[in-house]
Amino acid sequence: MDNALEEIKRKIDIVEFIGSFVTLKKSGRNFKAICPFHQEKTPSFVVSPERQIWHCFGSCQDGGDVIRFLMKWENITFFEAFRELADRFGIKYRKSTFEDQAWKKRQRLIEINTLAAEYFEYILHKTRLGEKASNYIAAREINIKIVKKFQIGYAPQSWDSLFKFLKKKKYELAEITETGLLVKGERGSYYDRFRGRIMFPIKDARGNIIGFSGRILNPEEKIAKYINTPETSLYHKRESLFGIDLAKEAIKKKGEALLVEGEFDVISPNQLGIENVVAIKGSAVTREQLMLLKRYTGRITLALDADAAGEEAAKKGIEEAESLEVDVNIVSFDFAKDPDEAARKDPSKFKEFIKKPIPLYDFIIQSAKNKYGTADAFSKKRMGEEVCIFIGKIKNPIVQSHYIKKLATELDVSEKSIEELIRKMRYRDKKRQTFSLIKKISSEGLRETLLQKFILSTIFQNENLLEVTNIVFKIVEKDDFFVPSYQKIFQTFLKYSEKKEKMLNPDRFIQLLPVELRPVFDEIYLFASSDFNIGYENLERLSYEMKRYSLKRKLSELLHSDKEDQGGLKDQLKQINQELNRVEKLIVAM
Repeated sequence: MDNALEEIKRKIDIVEFIGSFVTLKKSGRNFKAICPFHQEKTPSFVVSPERQIWHCFGSCQDGGDVIRFLMKWENITFFEAFRELADRFGIKYRKSTFEDQAWKKRQRLIEINTLAAEYFEYILHKTRLGEKASNYIAAREINIKIVKKFQIGYAPQSWDSLFKFLKKKKYELAEITETGLLVKGERGSYYDRFRGRIMFPIKDARGNIIGFSGRILNPEEKIAKYINTPETSLYHKRESLFGIDLAKEAIKKKGEALLVEGEFDVISPNQLGIENVVAIKGSAVTREQLMLLKRYTGRITLALDADAAGEEAAKKGIEEAESLEVDVNIVSFDFAKDPDEAARKDPSKFKEFIKKPIPLYDFIIQSAKNKYGTADAFSKKRMGEEVCIFIGKIKNPIVQSHYIKKLATELDVSEKSIEELIRKMRYRDKKRQTFSLIKKISSEGLRETLLQKFILSTIFQNENLLEVTNIVFKIVEKDDFFVPSYQKIFQTFLKYSEKKEKMLNPDRFIQLLPVELRPVFDEIYLFASSDFNIGYENLERLSYEMKRYSLKRKLSELLHSDKEDQGGLKDQLKQINQELNRVEKLIVAM
């Protein structure tokens, strides 16, 4: 197993591999990108070709090798990621020698969901309990071929029939509950979550059933129209798309994905032979859903419900789409309330509409115009402010210029006034961000930690190791590092530097570190590539600043000490104060 792992790391170039999922840009010796695992505006995701590692210095703070990246990207276990990479790159391994408990547990939960789907299908097709549901499906003109393609089923109006079925299959209460199929009642008993509902299995891109969506038969019932599996270890609403397993090949072939809101909005177009359709889970288009689609295409057409909620869902996806550089268009049906009704009401017209979608920002302008109108100055003001939020975030200057001109024409104002409004909005946003950043780093402890990290990272990454160490070593000592792990790494580096090498050899250096410090070194190594506005040319000043923090800390420790030798304490305080004054003068002079 260890040999196979090492071969994966040797055979797969991490920059090339991760670069096939996200856009990487060269930054010194490393590569950077907007982190694909959380929302951010400035790149904090760093990849090292030398170390063959990646790390996010933003909110997720995760990192690792190619296996860890694939695990996080696909939301799979270590063994699944290892197996996929080994198979893809022709690396041999002995399957019997490796056991992954997390993978085994995941497989058990998938098995339970698969059995549940088969149970719901059986109830729909083979029992009298499913007759009402079958009639409902027939009334919606859904043929049996499509019903089976999507594994549509029916959950009977029973409190525990599924629970009993799964118990007979030797599954435990705890694991059935973990799938979200059961609900714990107020008195501590368990009952089926889905009752009296048409059932749609939700699958991941690999075809594993990760959850369910259940729809009521009678819209007059005063209960939720749809209920979904809650968040589980398998099912994450923000990352899921109904129909992705069936649509992915069609999406790749057509070079476009049609993104809709509900299950029937996927199913009805499929009956017309339109298979590149998937549905969002939740009330808005998420970054995670767009990232999933971006694996198969860079062009997405939103065909959401023709109501305020659908319009809002579209708008929420716009900023994410722009940051991911995804080409987004909109289809708005004027003859039906949603894609399902449009496809059933007039198939020819439906096909015409999806062939001629409206460019995203045209939709934004038209939507705002419908809402506010342009009858007076204040209506124009509200329309302009709403649209400029979106236009101001367009990255391509040609596209942005086009829509500035278009908005100016719609409002009958000058382009300069639109540009000025965008500038003011950006300035306001920047002030908000700056205030947030100041708040974040106002703690001296945090800034001191960042300085220590940056100085170590700069040493490790600089191409002229001797020059950098000469700057730092004359100012900083081991005791100036207050984070124990950083202190130990610096101490190890002092020994390493005695070899007088021109450049750090990370692989050789990491062998000198205890195993528990190696992940810390990997993170520090990449840190100088993250977006802190500190340049290498300021290294001397930063080293003195770190020294100042260290001296202040020592003063505070002495002042709060219980030393009996007051004479010796005064001498120490005087000596540290003199050194602090000297350091502060040097900082001011720089």
